[in-house]
Amino acid sequence: MIYDRLLAELTTELPSAVRLQNLVRILREYFGAGAVCLLRLESEALMPVAVDGLVQDAIGRRFIIAKHPRLSAILAQRETVSFPPDSILPDPYDGLLALNVGEPLHVHDCMGISLYVEGNLWGALTLDAPKVGIFNDDAKDYLQRLALPVAAAIRMTQLEQDVRSLRLVRQDMPEESAKRQQRGILGQSARLNALLKELDVVADSELPVLLTGETGVGKDLFAHRLHQNSRRCQQPLVQVNCAALPESLAESELFGHVKGAFSGAHQARAGRFEAADGGTLFLDEVGELPLSTQAKLLRTLQNGEIQRLGEDAPRKVNVRIIAATNRQLHESVREGHFRADLYHRLSVYPVPIPALRERGRDVLVLAGHFLELNRTRLGMRSLRLSPASEAALCHYSWPGNVRELEHVISRAAIKAISQGAVREDIITLEPALLDLSAGLVDMCAMEGAAQGSSLTASRAAATASEPAVDHLCPVSLQLATSHAQRQAIEQALAHSKGNWAKAARVLEVDASNLHKLAKRLGMK
Repeated sequence: MIYDRLLAELTTELPSAVRLQNLVRILREYFGAGAVCLLRLESEALMPVAVDGLVQDAIGRRFIIAKHPRLSAILAQRETVSFPPDSILPDPYDGLLALNVGEPLHVHDCMGISLYVEGNLWGALTLDAPKVGIFNDDAKDYLQRLALPVAAAIRMTQLEQDVRSLRLVRQDMPEESAKRQQRGILGQSARLNALLKELDVVADSELPVLLTGETGVGKDLFAHRLHQNSRRCQQPLVQVNCAALPESLAESELFGHVKGAFSGAHQARAGRFEAADGGTLFLDEVGELPLSTQAKLLRTLQNGEIQRLGEDAPRKVNVRIIAATNRQLHESVREGHFRADLYHRLSVYPVPIPALRERGRDVLVLAGHFLELNRTRLGMRSLRLSPASEAALCHYSWPGNVRELEHVISRAAIKAISQGAVREDIITLEPALLDLSAGLVDMCAMEGAAQGSSLTASRAAATASEPAVDHLCPVSLQLATSHAQRQAIEQALAHSKGNWAKAARVLEVDASNLHKLAKRLGMK
């Protein structure tokens, strides 16, 4: 029966993610497991690609093989590997089973098998249960026989991905470079998937790309993906933080100088353009470039030539430009802080990077990644979120985006230890430890410092019912408005028992407009 169901998955046209998700669901039902996880091997770690029965953040975790002896033992053999209930080896999924929401369940029965695709080790399949004796000898033997159709489903998925992609990964691309394409950008939202598809198309062109978006959305990761999927992937990617370039040294840093060009120039030095020749130059925070440097940058983009400081003869360079900014450059142009002609040269293909609040439940995928990082860093057995914390993460507006999320998880893990949590236990992070209102105060302090203002703000203790705006923090009007709108919508939905049409009538707005607003606020 299970062979028929797996065969049906192989012969039915399905999106890759759906096929693999159906596969783990079928296996979980057949074996009566508490959880099933399909993991892909990437260098020194195993990455979940499909899970069933684990908490939502599990898909974003990265299990370092050297830190998880059970996973290491599974990869070391081709046969089914099982572990007795009294095994001293820690289970990577302790506390992550989602059978009873809110309870950190221990794993008591566990088996797994390594998976090979076309003779190469691809990853592993693991099955776990909170009760002893679920996986008997027959189950272990049957899992061994199912390894082949599971590998066939994975191979089918790989072939479909190759066919649907606009171009195959180059045969001459170094293996590690090909692996890096799959890492770095985590998430499963429709907004993110659409953006990645768009980036993969534009990557194969030579067009300059301007990445825009708020602070902390990870623009550098998207720039790296553009380069890795481009025709220049084997050539250097040189990154320049324009905000860190002093005006007096910006020209020398970008274009180089000859010996004696200025005081302290004791020898000739090539600039970043020459270092990136044949490859890609990533100009991060390009909106911070001084106007004098902008003019010389424009000339280089127009004729493909640079001129070292103090040198008469120009030099030809072949560089693709990717620029990024958190500023509204068209406003900077109107205010006279950025050249209009340079703006049009850089923004041949503008790509807005969505804020974290616009990516739905991607926040939990990313949270899982940071939870696993901190679990390993702090030597914890298991680190998880409570259901209330998951809800808090999903409803927070994240003014600092992914960077703020990383800091929130790291801070909460350290607080848990400092408040007496035992590293050998399953540690659950509650909303008070996340301290989201304090995170907002930190963001306000950063904004105030950027504007040259002096801001002192005390950290406020977070509660699930309080809005994430601290009255001591002079937040922007847009941020304060967003929080007020979110709070009003949540109250109307609670009053209407989740009925959006009734909530719209309570708020005296059009229902379609309410849906659009909620989507913009990251509530849908």
